[in-house]
Amino acid sequence: MKKGVPFEWDESCRNAFTSIKAYLMNPPVLAAPIPGKPLILYIFAQERSVGALLAQEKDEGKENALYYLSRMMTSNELNYSPIEKLCLALIFVIQKLKHYFQAHTIRLISKSNPIKYVMAKPVLFDRLARWYLQFQQFEIIYVPAKAVKGQILADFLADHPLPAEWELTDEFPDEEVFMVESSWSMYFDGAAHRDGAVAGVVFYTPEADILPYSFTLTRRCSNNVAEYQALILDLETAVDMKQLHLRVYGDSKLVVNQLLGVYDVKKPELIPYYKYARQLMGYLGDVTIEYIPRNFNQQADSLARVASMITLPSHRNQISICQNWVIPLMFDEDDDGEEENTYHIFVHEIEKEDWRHLIVDYLNHAKLPEDPKKRVDIRRRAPRFIYYKGTLYRRSFDGVFLRCLGEDEAMQAMEEAHSGICGAHQSGPKLHFCIKRMGYYWPTMVKDCIDFARRCQACQFHGNFIRQPPEPLHPTVASWPFDAWGLDIVGPLPKSSGGHIFILAATDYFSKWAKAVPLREVKKENVVDFIRSHIIYRYGVPRYIITDNGKPFCNVAMNKLCEKFHFKQYNSSMYYAAANGLAEAFNKTLSVLPLECQIPSLRIAIQEGLSGEDNVRLRLEELEALDEKRLEAQQRIKCYQARLSKAFNKHVRPRSFQIGELVLAVRRPIILTHGIQRKFIPKWDDPYVVREVYTNGSYKLVAEDGLMVGPINGKYLKRYYA
Repeated sequence: MKKGVPFEWDESCRNAFTSIKAYLMNPPVLAAPIPGKPLILYIFAQERSVGALLAQEKDEGKENALYYLSRMMTSNELNYSPIEKLCLALIFVIQKLKHYFQAHTIRLISKSNPIKYVMAKPVLFDRLARWYLQFQQFEIIYVPAKAVKGQILADFLADHPLPAEWELTDEFPDEEVFMVESSWSMYFDGAAHRDGAVAGVVFYTPEADILPYSFTLTRRCSNNVAEYQALILDLETAVDMKQLHLRVYGDSKLVVNQLLGVYDVKKPELIPYYKYARQLMGYLGDVTIEYIPRNFNQQADSLARVASMITLPSHRNQISICQNWVIPLMFDEDDDGEEENTYHIFVHEIEKEDWRHLIVDYLNHAKLPEDPKKRVDIRRRAPRFIYYKGTLYRRSFDGVFLRCLGEDEAMQAMEEAHSGICGAHQSGPKLHFCIKRMGYYWPTMVKDCIDFARRCQACQFHGNFIRQPPEPLHPTVASWPFDAWGLDIVGPLPKSSGGHIFILAATDYFSKWAKAVPLREVKKENVVDFIRSHIIYRYGVPRYIITDNGKPFCNVAMNKLCEKFHFKQYNSSMYYAAANGLAEAFNKTLSVLPLECQIPSLRIAIQEGLSGEDNVRLRLEELEALDEKRLEAQQRIKCYQARLSKAFNKHVRPRSFQIGELVLAVRRPIILTHGIQRKFIPKWDDPYVVREVYTNGSYKLVAEDGLMVGPINGKYLKRYYA
């Protein structure tokens, strides 16, 4: 309203005033939480107060308020930093609304992450340590504050806090909490065959766990009787496991409809089974049974087929074997026949002794084991433990009490700390330190953490490359000129005037003498002709030739050439150029060699003033001393290789594998440098089985589908832990 402007009360003003009255007459009402859905927590910290709003989002996307909280800070709390005041707000909500945190996942929405602030501290003392332990008790997921739906209310509560002496009540008017237990699902199937009958049962828990069972029944019967026996085994198992809520599915329309009352039971042999099944269903209480087609009951059908494969021959005594239950012959179809000898064997899993029981017995009842060594050990270790409210704790050296865990709890703690929501896939020692900071303890923490981190699938496939060589250096020793040759192909190169784009090069391992020919295309015939014409016919038959695994070198024609001239061919391992190092080194210098190093020029003869006869005479004189030069060169080569091996072997970290072991191979193509495109790609391929082991540190592998891989150098392999 401006001065001098007349006031007009129009329709828009009337509508706005009506809306304000409607809001004032219908204040927001707190709602009860919906079980199973996450809660949303807004927190805010002012200079002198903290506020919080607990809400839950409904199906239509609207947020309903569940609880409002706010309070003033004490004089000591006013000295906290802003992030610590935010932690204080979260601790205040946890202490007041602990029952909500225990039953729901909490999505924390705030401007900063108080949980990360506490967990990122390298050392925790006093107040931060207490806060850290309280944060670890609940599933709290931090969400950065983007929308301001409920944050406005949290800010308002922080600006208008309640007095510190205000008592809060956790009860709502007419509040009722309903607990609905999820039901299990069970699929059964039975079948008769000439040697008896079989049954398959599969349980599905609400957590999607699968419990499969297969049984071999001892007497011959019809298919309908076998279906009834499979159902009875299922119901007996459910009774033993005390599962009162069960949904049963079967592919036998007769059995299902008889139990539902749709069909009448007319056959006399089915009546006792029907009555006993109805009796078991009465024990369970909430049981529903439903017919499904056979293609939806494949797992139970497969278990029944597996049981039929392990049935003993007819002349042997049948033995009923089950897991924790005895399967008796409840109904005799032929009472007058000869009674068969039936043996029932209990198969129980031997439970491992919980290490905590001995210490708890000693602390509560002063009871010691009979073994003298264990008695001394318990007396020595017990002073560091306390038993408080049904939980065993161990006092660490810094005075913090660590909760003692059993085997299953320890495995769950390692999974959550290593690969859970806040897990960083730490190494074994770091994982042990993290679990200890979380407040847990068991005797073999270090060993178990190292073993767990070593067997983590993600860590194995994304692990760093192993730079240390696994084997000592194996130098190629040539005892005489032209005794060993290394062959390699260079290209493709820019096309020459003659249309050549490849170079086939051969290098002598003793004298470093090289031969090279240009090729338009690389074929096995070209390689065989080159070896025959340029190596064998000119320099004699070598003892062996080293090549890579390319198709021009590994073929039937090369094998026939080796057999004809009685020399060997060695192939270097895959993606390991160092196995044929001399040939690779020659390829680098092939294009920069001066011409006069290969062909004697007229310029040299003119400068030296040599005639043709003098040149021949000098060469013959040098041939007399050639053997001495060769021996001297051989000794120098050996000394050089010894120095090279000594320097190389300093970095060797022995790593060998045996036939049948599982290994991971570096992902091909082998690129040991990191790239942006390959940032999140696994560095190691699926596990292979070692098929052959070579003496030079190479291995031949076989994949899961039977594909042969290799030979591949052990440098690109590492052990796989299943």
